[in-house]
Amino acid sequence: MKQLEVQIMGQSYLLGCPEGGEARLRAAVERVDATMQRIRDAGKVRARDRIAVLAALNLAFDVADRAQAPPSITPAAAPPGDDEDGARWTQLLRRLDDALGDGRLL
Repeated sequence: MKQLEVQIMGQSYLLGCPEGGEARLRAAVERVDATMQRIRDAGKVRARDRIAVLAALNLAFDVADRAQAPPSITPAAAPPGDDEDGARWTQLLRRLDDALGDGRLL
């Protein structure tokens, strides 16, 4: 098992990686980092843990969408700033706020 040092939102992490899986791990890290930065840059969420939860939910929804799509169709993510994208983020934020309450659970 190889170890890679990566950065996600400026924070360093040392991750285990199977031999030959370095490129896939780096691609996954880039996707997580980009998703978290996009959430942070939207300005509505500042807490790193909430950003991480929203990023995880967003990426999980993307995986679920791909699993349900017919093989010949690849769902595309709405571009940043798109009304559909904004509505999706608003819904995710509401669900996260409902689940976490006033933040004392963090």
